[in-house]
Amino acid sequence: MNESVLKARNVRQTFVELASPVDVLQGIDLDVHTGEFLAIVGSSGSGKSTLLHILGGLAQPTQGEIILMGQPFSRLNERDRGRLRNLHLGFVYQFHHLLPEFTALENVAMPLLIRGVSPRMASVQAGEMLEAVGLSARVRHKPPELSGGERQRVALARALVSKPAVVLADEPTGNLDQQNAERVRSLMFELNQTLQTSFVVVTHEAALAARAHRVMTMCDGVLVSSTLERN
Repeated sequence: MNESVLKARNVRQTFVELASPVDVLQGIDLDVHTGEFLAIVGSSGSGKSTLLHILGGLAQPTQGEIILMGQPFSRLNERDRGRLRNLHLGFVYQFHHLLPEFTALENVAMPLLIRGVSPRMASVQAGEMLEAVGLSARVRHKPPELSGGERQRVALARALVSKPAVVLADEPTGNLDQQNAERVRSLMFELNQTLQTSFVVVTHEAALAARAHRVMTMCDGVLVSSTLERN
């Protein structure tokens, strides 16, 4: 895992609260390697989610740069940043953010349709990804008809359907019971291995972090290594 697919260089983020600046991120440097599973841990309010949003191009850093697949991601205009994000990034959140009026198949197909893939091909690829996450029998069901664990697996399928270089996940198992959390954890590691998609996961779960290739801790806006890299 030598090649870096996503990089942060001297990333700083400052917010102004009650006219006083708050340094949320303080000079973050990070390399995400091809096929690795990186867990970022730390207390609430330490800056983990802020960093994830900046890595995904959903927020702009006050200072520093994000590089995605060799491109100056954070310096692109909004349109080009959106195009690069659609090509190379997938997202999974604590709450699935599925569109309730669409079926599981339609929700998963959306990133491909946005990319310009034909509806027929998008449907085929979405069906294959839903089968990969064990939901081939639920493709026509809408989110309100699915369990919490099933909805999160649909969200994972949606994140992976476009075969991104990196999936960014913010507390992906934090809203699930123990059984469903373990199923989603195992699924993420299985897909990381079979697809060689990199994962950057913000989590409070020790069980998830313990299985990661690498663990880093965010503390007061500073990111430090917690463990040696594991193969």
